[in-house]
Amino acid sequence: METCTRPLALGYIRARVVMTADEIAAAKVSLAAFALAEGLALGTVYLEHPRTAPAAFEALLDEVRGDNDVWAVVVPTAQHLTDGGLRMMRRDLEHHGAVHLMVAAATP
Repeated sequence: METCTRPLALGYIRARVVMTADEIAAAKVSLAAFALAEGLALGTVYLEHPRTAPAAFEALLDEVRGDNDVWAVVVPTAQHLTDGGLRMMRRDLEHHGAVHLMVAAATP
């Protein structure tokens, strides 16, 4: 019996000051659903808090550096990108290998 392994994706959520626990949980569910639909296995979901930023993104980069199997990083919407925006976040990720940056849902 052959096992089909799906490419590994990590999640990244930037919590806003006004974000509730339910909103964070919903964002995690949307990442899991997106990963499944894209044929990816969702690994760690990093949660960035405003008061400790960019600690979670740095931890995510550490995992990318240490795990050659990470294929993508998924954010729920473009609003969850780092302060530098899409271009800077993509550059930071690609600097550590061929890691794709994917946005699960378009901003309304």
